[in-house]
Amino acid sequence: MATVYDWMFKTLWIVESERNNIKVDGYRKMIWPEITGNVLELGPGFAESLRFLNHVTASDGSYVVDPHTITSYTALEPNAFMYGNLQKNAETNGFCVEYDCKSYPEGADAGTHASREDMVPFRIVRGTLDHASTIPQAVLDNAPYDTVLTSFSLCTAKDPEATIKNIIRLLKPGGSHVFIEHVRQPPPGDERVVEDNNVNAVLWGKIQDWLTPLWALAGHGCHINRRTGETIAKMDGWESVEYKNVRPVIDLQSRVMPLSFGKATKAR
Repeated sequence: MATVYDWMFKTLWIVESERNNIKVDGYRKMIWPEITGNVLELGPGFAESLRFLNHVTASDGSYVVDPHTITSYTALEPNAFMYGNLQKNAETNGFCVEYDCKSYPEGADAGTHASREDMVPFRIVRGTLDHASTIPQAVLDNAPYDTVLTSFSLCTAKDPEATIKNIIRLLKPGGSHVFIEHVRQPPPGDERVVEDNNVNAVLWGKIQDWLTPLWALAGHGCHINRRTGETIAKMDGWESVEYKNVRPVIDLQSRVMPLSFGKATKAR
């Protein structure tokens, strides 16, 4: 049953990801330059946002991720049906893809076959950070990380607080958790809201609460009424947490999917 569910969500995401990118790419561009060094991304899906990392022109004339900015990239994705598009986008951005064969044995011969010495390694690992005891060994072996990225993945975490604790654990002192997440409508007058668009936050927040059980069922566990920015900010272990909230009004769907985006820095 889980396999069918994963396939159905991947099929849905082929269409939905394009619409999602139109809504959120402007905000991604604001914070993606913060992504540097040894990187871990949780739930990258197809990883279309790799194109917003710093790029340079390689020796063969291709436009690739800057190896002086990004030194290593680990993509922790539980849905194996995402891997074809994930690998394609990684290679398009100049990464050399390899699979963690312990968590995904089927990937033994599926990585990048033609590579250059200057290509940044990109490891695809199957799993989550839901529980400290089940973090894949490949993720632990490559820690600590300079940056941990979550892009619409904490909304699907089974235990968001446990996941954030594990993010803090895996970051090096002074490392950054860069995030952009769907959240419940922030309350009226929230000082972090930088785009209000005269949305009735009370009404739409209640609609989010009503929709969430159905949305989570159709959206692979996505909870659209979590206060993720607040949850990140209240966790122990941060030196600072800076984030903004926006209330997009591009379409009806965006009214039940406001955003929090920013950066949390681990204590040194």
